[in-house]
Amino acid sequence: MIPDFHPGVKKIMRGHTAIITGGGRGIGRAIAESLAGRGVNIAVVDVNLDIAKEAAEALGKMGVKSIALKADVSNSSDTAAIFENAVKEFGKVEILVNNAGITRDGLLLRMKEEDWDAVLNINLKGTFLCSKEAVKVMSKQRYGRIINIASVVAFMGNPGQANYSASKAGIVGLTKTVAKEYASRGITANAVAPGFITTAMTDALPENVKQEMFKAIPMGKFGTVEDVANSVVFFALPESGYITGQVIHVNGGMYM
Repeated sequence: MIPDFHPGVKKIMRGHTAIITGGGRGIGRAIAESLAGRGVNIAVVDVNLDIAKEAAEALGKMGVKSIALKADVSNSSDTAAIFENAVKEFGKVEILVNNAGITRDGLLLRMKEEDWDAVLNINLKGTFLCSKEAVKVMSKQRYGRIINIASVVAFMGNPGQANYSASKAGIVGLTKTVAKEYASRGITANAVAPGFITTAMTDALPENVKQEMFKAIPMGKFGTVEDVANSVVFFALPESGYITGQVIHVNGGMYM
């Protein structure tokens, strides 16, 4: 359950619209549910339309409007269509959460060029393309919240994740640049950098890798998708309008 930051917050966010990429499962799904719980209408974007539809249907039962959109965020035509469809359905878009991401792990010398390109295209280029479309809409509104999902590895690095670490570090730099370019238009851009969060992606890691990461967390526990969603909700609030270009680290003390 997402805590209320103050009693009027649900009313303030009711009727807002959010686009969430990779919103069909994992962290994206938790973010969608958290925002929907505050009355935010949701466009669930996923490369798998069936997953997006299932999520959108569940969100609809929470009393908000929700649509499912299939898109490859690394494709500019797809990202343009995301915003065209969302504006057509809801009339506006106040919140963009760039959450879509993939991994293709491997040590640098063994990493295939196509694995480097795939991760950078989805994680970083996808964030760029969606943000580019978002500022077109938000600039006209003179209001917007762009929230990008980075990672602790953007700041620490991680063996076997040269591509993923680079993509997430790039997202941090992109976030700060967008924040500076569009602050005067009433648009904020911030990032959330999760540490080790329990998801299907992390569940697939070898047990020895999980144990090593566990030892590096001072709080002595892995994070949950709800932990990440809480920070996204904070950045999405109208009251967070004087915060931009910042990163919230959600990692249990893994990186300070």
